Amino acid sequence: MTGTERSVLIRDVELNGTRVNIRVENGRFAAIGEKAGGDADRIVDGGGAVALPGLYNTHTHAAMTLLRGYADDMPLQQWLSEKIWPLEAHLTADDVYWGTKLACLEMIRSGTVGFNDMYFFMEEAARAVDEMGMKAQLSYGFIDLFDEEKREKEIHATEKLIDRIKGMNNLRIRAAVGPHSVYTVSEEGLHWCAEFSRQQNVGLHVHLAETEQEVHDCVEKTGMRPAALLDRCGCLTPRTVAAHCCWLDSDDCTLLGDRGVFASHNPTSNMKLAVHRAMPYEWLKARGAGVCLGTDGCASNNNLDMFEEMKFAALLQKFYWNSQTLLPASEAFQMATANGAAAMGFEGGVIAEGAPADLILLDRRAVSNTPLYNPVSNAVYACSGAAVTTVLCNGRVLMEDHRIPGEAEIINGAQKAAEGLIARKQAEE
Repeated sequence: MTGTERSVLIRDVELNGTRVNIRVENGRFAAIGEKAGGDADRIVDGGGAVALPGLYNTHTHAAMTLLRGYADDMPLQQWLSEKIWPLEAHLTADDVYWGTKLACLEMIRSGTVGFNDMYFFMEEAARAVDEMGMKAQLSYGFIDLFDEEKREKEIHATEKLIDRIKGMNNLRIRAAVGPHSVYTVSEEGLHWCAEFSRQQNVGLHVHLAETEQEVHDCVEKTGMRPAALLDRCGCLTPRTVAAHCCWLDSDDCTLLGDRGVFASHNPTSNMKLAVHRAMPYEWLKARGAGVCLGTDGCASNNNLDMFEEMKFAALLQKFYWNSQTLLPASEAFQMATANGAAAMGFEGGVIAEGAPADLILLDRRAVSNTPLYNPVSNAVYACSGAAVTTVLCNGRVLMEDHRIPGEAEIINGAQKAAEGLIARKQAEE
């Protein structure tokens, strides 16, 4: 992809109800207003489109795009043990490269500029993100299964990834430590992850309290709930993104708030896998925890459309907690923009002079944007990612008028990778 413009002028867009021009210089918003203009390396005709901040997906497994539709409508543990894990055992580094590029393509097309990823062969994921021009926080999925020898291998893989990402010197790509969960990582492993995250000053990405069974088993085994166990191991900090958080109780929410943790709400995946409880958004918010939004991977969602995720988040909270006013559109949008950027340690999520130029344009003439009483309400409740026409990340134009350079090559490469993955699995059977 190209994108070396030092300056971009976006003409005639609607921002907060006013028609303006937006000037971008060196990756940041330089001027916003009716008179913003001048020469630029690239000029984008907004045509009255709605300008919004780019979206941030705070929990996914990007390369699982290759598993999209492979196994659906199954109980969670059966789905994992009989379908997902056996297929993942045949993944290669090349698969992760193409699967991540496909995920980036899908996210760009639907207005996402940054994402928080946990998976395997993450050096290849970093290469894909670098080429696609997005922002990402990347972690290796640390799973030691309470085995000391495996733990040493996971430690080595984590150290290797963080060295690799730091060596890239790419401000769009951040490293994180990725202890999978309390049921797949030993306390020794959790302690190591927490300490290494602190030493390296990088994020920590973990699954937390996704199911009632997870909580029950943790209490039975350790006498503690998962959040308390993570805290004892040092894993709850302002650098932590905890995904799902469906089965937190009131004390857990207080603990996350006290530690400054960000909780990533993943409503689509959690509804599809029937975890039987919605993240307690109101408790987390009241206790000062960060709240953000993620799609989870394409094996359990099955897409990466954050517009869909905003709507489902707002509706699920209202439905489960029986409150029509809970999680209004403005707060859902905040979760998907500024809160998401903050959760990953990035600036962004706002359109303001001096801020990083993360910007999406929505088609003003789209059916879903007609009429346009409230752009944020339309974005959350009416639009899908298909309404996005143009995307900028750090001032780089990733998509203009629905066109993304190299799209056909990416789709072909990912399709071949998926076919190869299935062929290797079938050859084993």
